Amino acid sequence: MNSATASAKPDPINLLDFDRKGLQAFFVGLGEKPFRATQVLKWIYQEGVTNFERMTNLSKPLRAYLSENCQIKAPQIVAEQLASDGTCKWAMQMQCGNRVETVYIPEERRATLCISSQVGCALACTFCSTAKQGFNRNLSTAEIIGQLYLAQQRLGPERRITNVVMMGMGEPLLNFDNVVAAMNLMMDDFCYGLSKRRVTISTSGIVPAMQRLNAVCDVSMAVSLHAPNDELRDQLVPINIKYPLKELMEACRAYAKTGPRKHITFEYVMLDGVNDSERDAHTLVKLLKDVPSKLNLIPFNPFPQSHYRCSGQNAILKFRDILHNAGIVTTIRKTRGEDIDAACGQLVGQVQDKSRRHLKLQAQEAAHVG
Repeated sequence: MNSATASAKPDPINLLDFDRKGLQAFFVGLGEKPFRATQVLKWIYQEGVTNFERMTNLSKPLRAYLSENCQIKAPQIVAEQLASDGTCKWAMQMQCGNRVETVYIPEERRATLCISSQVGCALACTFCSTAKQGFNRNLSTAEIIGQLYLAQQRLGPERRITNVVMMGMGEPLLNFDNVVAAMNLMMDDFCYGLSKRRVTISTSGIVPAMQRLNAVCDVSMAVSLHAPNDELRDQLVPINIKYPLKELMEACRAYAKTGPRKHITFEYVMLDGVNDSERDAHTLVKLLKDVPSKLNLIPFNPFPQSHYRCSGQNAILKFRDILHNAGIVTTIRKTRGEDIDAACGQLVGQVQDKSRRHLKLQAQEAAHVG
Protein backbone atom coordinates (compact mmCIF):
# COMPACT_ATOMS: atom_id res chain seq x y z
CA MET A 1 0.00 0.00 0.00
CA ASN A 2 1.49 3.35 -1.00
CA SER A 3 1.37 6.44 1.19
CA ALA A 4 -1.28 8.12 -0.94
CA THR A 5 -3.64 5.15 -0.49
CA ALA A 6 -2.91 4.89 3.21
CA SER A 7 -3.70 8.56 3.79
CA ALA A 8 -6.82 8.68 1.57
CA LYS A 9 -9.72 10.22 3.42
CA PRO A 10 -12.86 8.07 3.64
CA ASP A 11 -16.02 9.28 1.95
CA PRO A 12 -18.19 11.54 4.11
CA ILE A 13 -20.96 9.81 6.05
CA ASN A 14 -24.33 10.61 4.50
CA LEU A 15 -26.74 11.39 7.34
CA LEU A 16 -29.71 10.68 5.04
CA ASP A 17 -28.77 7.02 5.45
CA PHE A 18 -29.92 7.03 9.10
CA ASP A 19 -33.39 6.84 10.58
CA ARG A 20 -33.86 8.11 14.13
CA LYS A 21 -32.57 4.92 15.78
CA GLY A 22 -29.54 4.80 13.50
CA LEU A 23 -28.79 8.48 14.01
CA GLN A 24 -29.05 8.12 17.78
CA ALA A 25 -26.50 5.30 17.67
CA PHE A 26 -24.24 7.45 15.48
CA PHE A 27 -24.24 10.34 17.95
CA VAL A 28 -23.82 8.10 20.99
CA GLY A 29 -20.77 6.67 19.23
CA LEU A 30 -19.37 10.19 19.09
CA GLY A 31 -19.93 10.65 22.83
CA GLU A 32 -23.00 12.84 22.29
CA LYS A 33 -26.49 12.50 23.78
CA PRO A 34 -29.15 10.61 21.79
CA PHE A 35 -31.34 13.74 21.51
CA ARG A 36 -28.86 15.15 19.01
CA ALA A 37 -30.54 12.86 16.48
CA THR A 38 -33.88 14.64 16.93
CA GLN A 39 -32.24 18.03 16.52
CA VAL A 40 -30.50 17.05 13.30
CA LEU A 41 -33.59 15.33 11.85
CA LYS A 42 -35.60 18.52 12.37
CA TRP A 43 -32.91 20.62 10.68
CA ILE A 44 -32.73 18.31 7.67
CA TYR A 45 -36.34 17.37 7.03
CA GLN A 46 -38.37 20.21 8.52
CA GLU A 47 -36.07 23.19 8.03
CA GLY A 48 -34.35 21.99 4.85
CA VAL A 49 -30.91 22.90 6.24
CA THR A 50 -27.91 21.03 4.84
CA ASN A 51 -25.15 23.30 6.13
CA PHE A 52 -24.06 22.01 9.53
CA GLU A 53 -22.82 25.45 10.58
CA ARG A 54 -26.43 26.69 10.46
CA MET A 55 -27.54 24.05 12.98
CA THR A 56 -27.13 26.49 15.84
CA ASN A 57 -28.42 24.29 18.67
CA LEU A 58 -25.45 21.97 18.16
CA SER A 59 -22.16 22.76 19.85
CA LYS A 60 -19.43 24.37 17.76
CA PRO A 61 -17.10 21.35 18.11
CA LEU A 62 -19.89 19.02 16.94
CA ARG A 63 -20.73 21.26 14.00
CA ALA A 64 -17.08 21.31 13.05
CA TYR A 65 -16.88 17.50 13.23
CA LEU A 66 -20.00 17.05 11.10
CA SER A 67 -18.76 19.57 8.54
CA GLU A 68 -15.48 17.69 8.26
CA ASN A 69 -16.79 14.12 8.21
CA CYS A 70 -20.44 14.08 7.15
CA GLN A 71 -22.76 15.22 4.40
CA ILE A 72 -26.44 15.50 3.57
CA LYS A 73 -26.62 14.28 0.00
CA ALA A 74 -29.67 13.23 -2.01
CA PRO A 75 -29.80 12.00 -5.63
CA GLN A 76 -29.94 14.63 -8.37
CA ILE A 77 -33.00 15.44 -10.46
CA VAL A 78 -31.80 15.40 -14.06
CA ALA A 79 -35.10 15.41 -15.96
CA GLU A 80 -38.70 16.42 -15.32
CA GLN A 81 -41.82 15.59 -17.33
CA LEU A 82 -45.27 16.99 -16.69
CA ALA A 83 -48.33 15.11 -17.91
CA SER A 84 -51.55 16.69 -19.11
CA ASP A 85 -53.34 15.48 -15.95
CA GLY A 86 -50.81 17.16 -13.62
CA THR A 87 -48.77 14.04 -12.90
CA CYS A 88 -45.04 14.78 -12.75
CA LYS A 89 -42.21 12.32 -13.32
CA TRP A 90 -38.63 12.96 -12.27
CA ALA A 91 -35.55 11.06 -13.39
CA MET A 92 -33.16 10.94 -10.45
CA GLN A 93 -29.52 10.17 -11.03
CA MET A 94 -27.33 8.34 -8.55
CA GLN A 95 -23.61 8.90 -8.14
CA CYS A 96 -22.97 5.58 -9.90
CA GLY A 97 -24.60 6.92 -13.09
CA ASN A 98 -27.81 4.88 -12.85
CA ARG A 99 -31.17 6.62 -12.87
CA VAL A 100 -34.50 5.78 -11.30
CA GLU A 101 -37.89 7.38 -11.79
CA THR A 102 -40.14 8.96 -9.17
CA VAL A 103 -43.73 10.01 -9.84
CA TYR A 104 -45.85 12.70 -8.18
CA ILE A 105 -49.62 12.26 -8.52
CA PRO A 106 -51.73 15.23 -7.37
CA GLU A 107 -55.40 14.75 -6.56
CA GLU A 108 -58.09 16.95 -5.07
CA ARG A 109 -57.62 15.86 -1.45
CA ARG A 110 -54.21 14.23 -1.44
CA ALA A 111 -50.88 14.17 -3.22
CA THR A 112 -49.08 10.86 -3.68
CA LEU A 113 -45.42 10.20 -4.39
CA CYS A 114 -44.47 6.88 -5.99
CA ILE A 115 -40.93 6.01 -4.92
CA SER A 116 -38.40 3.52 -6.35
CA SER A 117 -36.43 1.11 -4.17
CA GLN A 118 -34.03 -0.53 -6.63
CA VAL A 119 -32.16 0.33 -9.81
CA GLY A 120 -34.21 -1.84 -12.13
CA CYS A 121 -35.86 -4.91 -10.65
CA ALA A 122 -34.54 -8.31 -9.63
CA LEU A 123 -37.86 -9.97 -10.52
CA ALA A 124 -39.17 -10.62 -14.02
CA CYS A 125 -42.89 -9.91 -14.13
CA THR A 126 -43.75 -10.22 -17.80
CA PHE A 127 -46.16 -7.26 -18.00
CA CYS A 128 -43.81 -4.70 -16.42
CA SER A 129 -41.51 -2.40 -18.37
CA THR A 130 -39.12 -1.98 -15.41
CA ALA A 131 -38.44 -5.73 -15.38
CA LYS A 132 -37.22 -5.66 -18.96
CA GLN A 133 -34.35 -3.35 -18.00
CA GLY A 134 -32.85 -5.92 -15.67
CA PHE A 135 -31.28 -5.16 -12.31
CA ASN A 136 -28.25 -3.26 -11.06
CA ARG A 137 -28.45 -2.82 -7.28
CA ASN A 138 -30.49 -1.84 -4.25
CA LEU A 139 -30.88 1.84 -3.48
CA SER A 140 -29.45 3.11 -0.21
CA THR A 141 -31.68 4.62 2.47
CA ALA A 142 -30.39 8.05 1.41
CA GLU A 143 -31.36 7.37 -2.21
CA ILE A 144 -34.85 6.26 -1.19
CA ILE A 145 -35.72 9.01 1.30
CA GLY A 146 -33.84 11.41 -0.98
CA GLN A 147 -36.62 11.02 -3.58
CA LEU A 148 -39.17 12.36 -1.09
CA TYR A 149 -36.72 15.00 0.11
CA LEU A 150 -36.12 16.34 -3.41
CA ALA A 151 -39.75 16.07 -4.51
CA GLN A 152 -41.00 18.07 -1.53
CA GLN A 153 -38.30 20.70 -2.09
CA ARG A 154 -39.31 20.94 -5.75
CA LEU A 155 -43.00 21.29 -4.95
CA GLY A 156 -42.59 23.78 -2.12
CA PRO A 157 -44.51 24.07 1.17
CA GLU A 158 -47.78 24.98 -0.49
CA ARG A 159 -48.02 21.50 -2.09
CA ARG A 160 -47.45 18.95 0.65
CA ILE A 161 -47.01 15.28 -0.18
CA THR A 162 -49.62 13.43 1.87
CA ASN A 163 -49.10 9.82 0.76
CA VAL A 164 -46.12 7.71 -0.23
CA VAL A 165 -46.33 4.42 -2.11
CA MET A 166 -43.31 2.16 -2.52
CA MET A 167 -44.52 1.14 -5.96
CA GLY A 168 -41.81 2.56 -8.20
CA MET A 169 -38.94 0.64 -9.74
CA GLY A 170 -37.91 -2.50 -7.89
CA GLU A 171 -39.24 -4.96 -5.31
CA PRO A 172 -39.09 -3.10 -1.97
CA LEU A 173 -38.95 -6.20 0.21
CA LEU A 174 -35.77 -7.36 -1.53
CA ASN A 175 -34.15 -4.18 -0.17
CA PHE A 176 -35.61 -4.68 3.27
CA ASP A 177 -33.37 -2.78 5.70
CA ASN A 178 -32.92 0.34 3.57
CA VAL A 179 -36.62 0.53 2.70
CA VAL A 180 -37.70 0.12 6.33
CA ALA A 181 -35.27 2.83 7.47
CA ALA A 182 -36.62 5.19 4.80
CA MET A 183 -40.24 4.48 5.76
CA ASN A 184 -39.35 5.12 9.41
CA LEU A 185 -38.16 8.58 8.36
CA MET A 186 -41.36 9.19 6.40
CA MET A 187 -43.45 8.47 9.51
CA ASP A 188 -41.18 10.14 12.07
CA ASP A 189 -42.85 13.16 13.67
CA PHE A 190 -39.61 15.13 13.38
CA CYS A 191 -39.24 14.35 9.67
CA TYR A 192 -42.37 14.07 7.49
CA GLY A 193 -44.85 12.82 10.08
CA LEU A 194 -46.89 10.74 7.63
CA SER A 195 -49.50 8.44 9.07
CA LYS A 196 -48.79 4.72 8.85
CA ARG A 197 -52.03 4.54 6.88
CA ARG A 198 -50.52 6.87 4.27
CA VAL A 199 -47.32 4.92 3.67
CA THR A 200 -47.83 1.81 1.54
CA ILE A 201 -45.34 -0.85 0.54
CA SER A 202 -46.11 -2.91 -2.55
CA THR A 203 -44.70 -6.41 -2.93
CA SER A 204 -44.91 -9.19 -5.48
CA GLY A 205 -45.06 -11.65 -2.59
CA ILE A 206 -41.71 -12.12 -0.83
CA VAL A 207 -43.31 -14.15 1.96
CA PRO A 208 -40.44 -14.28 4.51
CA ALA A 209 -39.93 -10.52 4.21
CA MET A 210 -43.67 -9.90 4.63
CA GLN A 211 -43.53 -11.86 7.89
CA ARG A 212 -40.48 -9.93 9.01
CA LEU A 213 -42.04 -6.59 8.11
CA ASN A 214 -45.04 -7.44 10.24
CA ALA A 215 -42.75 -7.49 13.27
CA VAL A 216 -40.72 -4.31 12.70
CA CYS A 217 -42.66 -1.70 10.71
CA ASP A 218 -46.36 -0.87 10.75
CA VAL A 219 -47.30 0.35 7.27
CA SER A 220 -50.06 -0.43 4.79
CA MET A 221 -49.44 -3.27 2.36
CA ALA A 222 -50.36 -3.83 -1.27
CA VAL A 223 -49.72 -7.14 -3.02
CA SER A 224 -49.19 -7.45 -6.76
CA LEU A 225 -51.45 -10.42 -7.42
CA HIS A 226 -52.43 -10.33 -11.11
CA ALA A 227 -53.64 -13.94 -11.34
CA PRO A 228 -56.20 -16.07 -9.46
CA ASN A 229 -54.29 -19.38 -9.61
CA ASP A 230 -50.72 -20.65 -9.40
CA GLU A 231 -50.51 -21.84 -13.00
CA LEU A 232 -51.13 -18.39 -14.46
CA ARG A 233 -49.31 -16.48 -11.73
CA ASP A 234 -46.18 -18.59 -12.28
CA GLN A 235 -46.11 -17.11 -15.80
CA LEU A 236 -46.98 -13.51 -14.98
CA VAL A 237 -45.20 -13.14 -11.62
CA PRO A 238 -42.43 -15.78 -11.59
CA ILE A 239 -41.62 -15.28 -7.88
CA ASN A 240 -44.86 -17.24 -7.37
CA ILE A 241 -42.91 -20.41 -8.20
CA LYS A 242 -40.93 -19.88 -4.98
CA TYR A 243 -43.78 -18.48 -2.87
CA PRO A 244 -47.06 -19.90 -4.24
CA LEU A 245 -50.49 -18.52 -3.51
CA LYS A 246 -51.22 -20.68 -0.48
CA GLU A 247 -48.15 -19.31 1.33
CA LEU A 248 -48.83 -15.79 0.09
CA MET A 249 -52.44 -15.78 1.30
CA GLU A 250 -51.35 -17.07 4.72
CA ALA A 251 -48.86 -14.20 4.98
CA CYS A 252 -51.55 -11.73 3.90
CA ARG A 253 -54.01 -12.95 6.52
CA ALA A 254 -51.34 -12.65 9.22
CA TYR A 255 -50.39 -9.12 8.13
CA ALA A 256 -54.01 -7.98 7.99
CA LYS A 257 -54.49 -8.97 11.64
CA THR A 258 -51.94 -6.39 12.78
CA GLY A 259 -51.56 -3.95 9.88
CA PRO A 260 -52.81 -0.35 10.14
CA ARG A 261 -55.63 -0.79 7.65
CA LYS A 262 -56.66 -4.29 8.78
CA HIS A 263 -56.85 -5.35 5.15
CA ILE A 264 -54.56 -6.00 2.19
CA THR A 265 -54.88 -4.12 -1.08
CA PHE A 266 -54.46 -6.52 -3.98
CA GLU A 267 -53.34 -5.11 -7.31
CA TYR A 268 -54.57 -6.87 -10.42
CA VAL A 269 -53.50 -5.73 -13.89
CA MET A 270 -56.15 -6.39 -16.51
CA LEU A 271 -54.71 -8.26 -19.50
CA ASP A 272 -56.96 -8.97 -22.46
CA GLY A 273 -57.61 -12.69 -22.87
CA VAL A 274 -55.09 -13.60 -20.18
CA ASN A 275 -56.56 -13.05 -16.72
CA ASP A 276 -59.82 -11.17 -17.30
CA SER A 277 -62.48 -13.82 -17.87
CA GLU A 278 -65.56 -14.33 -15.74
CA ARG A 279 -64.08 -17.66 -14.67
CA ASP A 280 -60.94 -15.85 -13.50
CA ALA A 281 -63.10 -13.47 -11.49
CA HIS A 282 -64.96 -16.29 -9.76
CA THR A 283 -61.69 -18.09 -9.01
CA LEU A 284 -60.37 -14.86 -7.52
CA VAL A 285 -63.42 -14.62 -5.27
CA LYS A 286 -62.63 -18.07 -3.87
CA LEU A 287 -58.95 -17.16 -3.38
CA LEU A 288 -59.74 -13.98 -1.42
CA LYS A 289 -62.85 -15.13 0.46
CA ASP A 290 -61.14 -15.33 3.88
CA VAL A 291 -58.57 -12.56 3.40
CA PRO A 292 -59.58 -9.01 4.44
CA SER A 293 -59.25 -7.49 0.99
CA LYS A 294 -59.58 -4.49 -1.21
CA LEU A 295 -59.02 -5.16 -4.90
CA ASN A 296 -57.55 -2.57 -7.24
CA LEU A 297 -58.05 -3.38 -10.93
CA ILE A 298 -55.35 -1.76 -13.06
CA PRO A 299 -55.89 -1.27 -16.80
CA PHE A 300 -52.71 -2.50 -18.49
CA ASN A 301 -50.42 0.31 -19.61
CA PRO A 302 -48.67 -0.70 -22.85
CA PHE A 303 -44.97 -0.38 -23.57
CA PRO A 304 -42.82 -1.47 -26.55
CA GLN A 305 -42.55 -5.25 -27.11
CA SER A 306 -44.96 -6.06 -24.29
CA HIS A 307 -47.12 -8.48 -26.34
CA TYR A 308 -50.07 -7.73 -24.03
CA ARG A 309 -53.19 -5.65 -24.55
CA CYS A 310 -55.43 -3.98 -22.02
CA SER A 311 -58.76 -5.67 -21.33
CA GLY A 312 -61.78 -4.00 -22.87
CA GLN A 313 -63.89 -1.68 -20.76
CA ASN A 314 -66.84 -4.08 -20.71
CA ALA A 315 -64.63 -6.96 -19.54
CA ILE A 316 -63.17 -4.81 -16.75
CA LEU A 317 -66.61 -3.67 -15.59
CA LYS A 318 -67.98 -7.22 -15.64
CA PHE A 319 -64.93 -8.45 -13.73
CA ARG A 320 -65.41 -5.70 -11.14
CA ASP A 321 -69.09 -6.47 -10.71
CA ILE A 322 -68.45 -10.16 -10.00
CA LEU A 323 -65.98 -9.25 -7.26
CA HIS A 324 -68.20 -6.49 -5.89
CA ASN A 325 -71.27 -8.74 -5.76
CA ALA A 326 -69.22 -11.26 -3.78
CA GLY A 327 -68.61 -8.63 -1.12
CA ILE A 328 -65.05 -7.65 -2.12
CA VAL A 329 -64.44 -3.89 -2.30
CA THR A 330 -63.22 -3.44 -5.87
CA THR A 331 -62.10 -0.28 -7.62
CA ILE A 332 -60.74 0.45 -11.08
CA ARG A 333 -57.58 2.51 -10.91
CA LYS A 334 -57.67 5.68 -12.94
CA THR A 335 -54.64 5.74 -15.22
CA ARG A 336 -52.44 8.74 -14.45
CA GLY A 337 -49.41 10.08 -16.32
CA GLU A 338 -49.78 7.75 -19.27
CA ASP A 339 -48.68 10.39 -21.79
CA ILE A 340 -45.26 10.64 -20.07
CA ASP A 341 -44.90 6.89 -19.39
CA ALA A 342 -45.46 7.47 -15.66
CA ALA A 343 -48.31 5.02 -15.23
CA CYS A 344 -48.18 1.72 -13.37
CA GLY A 345 -45.64 -0.68 -14.91
CA GLN A 346 -44.12 1.93 -17.24
CA LEU A 347 -41.17 3.22 -15.18
CA VAL A 348 -37.78 2.50 -16.72
CA GLY A 349 -35.04 4.88 -15.59
CA GLN A 350 -31.51 4.15 -16.77
CA VAL A 351 -30.16 0.80 -15.59
CA GLN A 352 -26.68 -0.64 -16.03
CA ASP A 353 -28.02 -4.19 -16.05
CA LYS A 354 -25.88 -6.62 -14.07
CA SER A 355 -28.39 -9.45 -14.43
CA ARG A 356 -27.95 -9.55 -18.25
CA ARG A 357 -31.73 -9.92 -18.49
CA HIS A 358 -31.97 -7.26 -21.19
CA LEU A 359 -29.70 -9.39 -23.42
CA LYS A 360 -31.83 -12.48 -22.84
CA LEU A 361 -34.97 -10.51 -23.64
CA GLN A 362 -33.40 -9.10 -26.81
CA ALA A 363 -32.58 -12.65 -27.93
CA GLN A 364 -36.12 -13.80 -27.16
CA GLU A 365 -37.53 -10.85 -29.06
CA ALA A 366 -35.34 -11.61 -32.08
CA ALA A 367 -36.49 -15.23 -32.01
CA HIS A 368 -40.12 -14.12 -31.70
CA VAL A 369 -39.80 -11.79 -34.70
CA GLY A 370 -38.04 -14.47 -36.70
